[in-house]
Amino acid sequence: MATTEDQRTTGRGHQRLSLSRGLATVLGALVLLFAVSVVLAPSSVSTGALQSMLPFASVLAILAIGQTLVVMQGGFDLSVPGSVSLVVVVVTHQAYGDNAKVLPAALTALALVLVAGAVNGLLIGRLGLNAIVATLGVNALLYAGVLGVSGGTPRQTTDLLASLAGGTVLGVPNALLVAVLTTVVTTVLVKRTVAGRRFEAVGASGRAAWATGLRVQRHRAGGYVAAQVHYWLGGLLLAGILNKPTAYQGDRYLLPTVAAVVLGGTSLLGGRGNIVATALAALFLTQLDQFVLAIGVNYAVETLVQSIAFAVGVALYTIDWRRLRARFGRPPRTAVSPG
Repeated sequence: MATTEDQRTTGRGHQRLSLSRGLATVLGALVLLFAVSVVLAPSSVSTGALQSMLPFASVLAILAIGQTLVVMQGGFDLSVPGSVSLVVVVVTHQAYGDNAKVLPAALTALALVLVAGAVNGLLIGRLGLNAIVATLGVNALLYAGVLGVSGGTPRQTTDLLASLAGGTVLGVPNALLVAVLTTVVTTVLVKRTVAGRRFEAVGASGRAAWATGLRVQRHRAGGYVAAQVHYWLGGLLLAGILNKPTAYQGDRYLLPTVAAVVLGGTSLLGGRGNIVATALAALFLTQLDQFVLAIGVNYAVETLVQSIAFAVGVALYTIDWRRLRARFGRPPRTAVSPG
């Protein structure tokens, strides 16, 4: 009995350690990045640059938190671009020039992405389809909706949405306030509620969760629906931050959302996730983009830097280095008796 209790205590301590390491790594990387930016590209950390960077970092943080919920269940959501793009075009086209139509358009967009999340959950959680294949198919359907609503043409955002998403309070961007609130609420729901702890338990071990009576399929499906709520919120902010967003505004957010999740310490194999670390990783990636552009490189190098950041995150938190060392390391020497 004592041995079992010791093992449980050791396991909990190991989980806290791994989560703390992820958060500490992101914080250290942020401090180092801003220090390097001050020295090599001071224009990237000027007041104007930060005011323009923080809203986009906030959007990425919210989208990445949604992706975190999926990855915690061992999944992967390729429908992020389609969901964000659909929200943007529905809000900008249905409410074009009429502030009174912003709320109905936003609710319409929410209903559409919730349906997409339910389809993802059904295909993956209930029918057991591969997450990449299922979400890629749903993403194609979402882009069909984007074309149907917009015809591929952009429209200017409304004054109301621009003032709400692109405005400031005491010099702090509204989008940043929304991102902080979203991070806090999601963290509390996942870490401090019974439903959240069950959600984490299913992600950590589906078989063990099933053995204790938890509805594994429902929790996995719920992760995709909850993720779509975050995509909807991020898309709304993006539609207001940009004066005339394109019909395919979500295209550039797939790789960064996954990179932020991985850099935040959440394993792509599923399990516990650190919501705060994911949000900070989104800030790191956005400032990294700004720094790379400030030193005069092109977009291709910016994408390469994002890919490298993703690879580093995978190497840090997903690869089991102890097992690799044990497998490919030199075998221990054995003593040979004389004679």
